[in-house]
Amino acid sequence: MEFRQLGNTGIRVAPFTLGGNVFGWTIEEATSYEILDSFSRSGFNLVDTADVYSRWKRGNSGGESERIIGDWMKLRGNRSNMIIATKVGSDMGIGKKSLAKKYILQAAESSLKRLQTDYIDLYQTHWDDPDTPMEETLEAYQQLIQEGKVRFIGASNLSPERLKTSLQLSKEKGYPAYQTFQPLYNLVEREAFEKELESICISNHLAVINYYSLAAGFLTGKYRGEGDLSKSARGGGAKKYLNEKGFKVLAALDAIAEEHNSTPAGVTIAWLLARPSVTAPIASATNMQQLKFLMDGVLLKLTSENIDLLNNVSAWR
Repeated sequence: MEFRQLGNTGIRVAPFTLGGNVFGWTIEEATSYEILDSFSRSGFNLVDTADVYSRWKRGNSGGESERIIGDWMKLRGNRSNMIIATKVGSDMGIGKKSLAKKYILQAAESSLKRLQTDYIDLYQTHWDDPDTPMEETLEAYQQLIQEGKVRFIGASNLSPERLKTSLQLSKEKGYPAYQTFQPLYNLVEREAFEKELESICISNHLAVINYYSLAAGFLTGKYRGEGDLSKSARGGGAKKYLNEKGFKVLAALDAIAEEHNSTPAGVTIAWLLARPSVTAPIASATNMQQLKFLMDGVLLKLTSENIDLLNNVSAWR
């Protein structure tokens, strides 16, 4: 397995990021530990979470995922072996998204406490906050880096214009710069990233750790009709892909998976890793079999014919 550099950070990561959004939501602590144990034992090291995970579940208040990851690292004594990425900016109960300096500094302390660590490897802007000047947000990150509480910063869900402006501000005024970008990107939703954001990431050497890599599970082949949507708590998110294009993509994934004795999920990860911009796609797993399929995809080498087929059936241009 070939490790890849995370932007200009010098951090080397295995080319698959474990998504922590399911910890404390669709799987509880014991299963989360099993998933994390297998992931780390297999040589992978980058785990992505957010302070807001999983506030949407009844009875949760946010921070559940960070808390599980923190407890696991403390129990295993492996903090130095892991690269932990978390995010700030979602509504944690104040009624709005915020990237104000005071808010970020307080949120970082809360995340550090839940993660039971002195530092966050990658602290990411989760959502844009147009009401807060970008300089103020970057000043907050600068302070956290100077205090040793954050190593590097990344961004998610910014528009092309806002991402470019932020990178330019960092260059002109000496603020820390985003080293990673986390867009929604997968085989059935390519346009939003490829149209403008992909070239920005490549030209600025930003590592892309895209989320929704499996399109809410659709690209695993789990949901092939509306009757399948009830198979999991996340099934509703796959409904919009039940169309002609989605079915063509699934048919191609099925054929290629059979050719390589793999799975649609593994082929999906392999296609993402063949993209020139993608560093370590994010996907979550709720059981050991799902995790194995994802990790196997890292080692799968698609042929040029495989890639051409997937590119054609998923084309947006």
